Amino acid sequence: MAKNDVRFEMIHPSYVELMQIINNQVEVGEEPMVNSRYTIVAACAKRARQLIAGARPMIENTEGMKPITIAVHELAEGKLVILNEEEALAAKAAAEAAAKAEEEKRAALIAQEEMDTDDEETAEEDDAADSEAEEASGVS
Repeated sequence: MAKNDVRFEMIHPSYVELMQIINNQVEVGEEPMVNSRYTIVAACAKRARQLIAGARPMIENTEGMKPITIAVHELAEGKLVILNEEEALAAKAAAEAAAKAEEEKRAALIAQEEMDTDDEETAEEDDAADSEAEEASGVS
């Protein structure tokens, strides 16, 4: 990417443009999702920390871009969503429920594998006992 690419400039998109993009999703008569620049800054900073911690970018062509710039462009492209407190709590509860269900599924698979292994061992022991019994009965 060229250094004069708009994606490298911190003034594009502007706060005003970002607020318009985010608030376009709100129905007429509802309170806007974003009322201040602080909300945008906080959301982008949180997302930048996630990117630094190893999260994958939700946009393409991020080579050479800093995490905060990636976060701003994710927000501008609608890939990053700002949630109100209720939505955030609901999303967190849903994520926790999904994680719990995944853990239960994993535990059930492990238990099934252990049962299958035990069944195979029991079958092998039964076969060995049958062979010994046949040999003993044939010798007498």
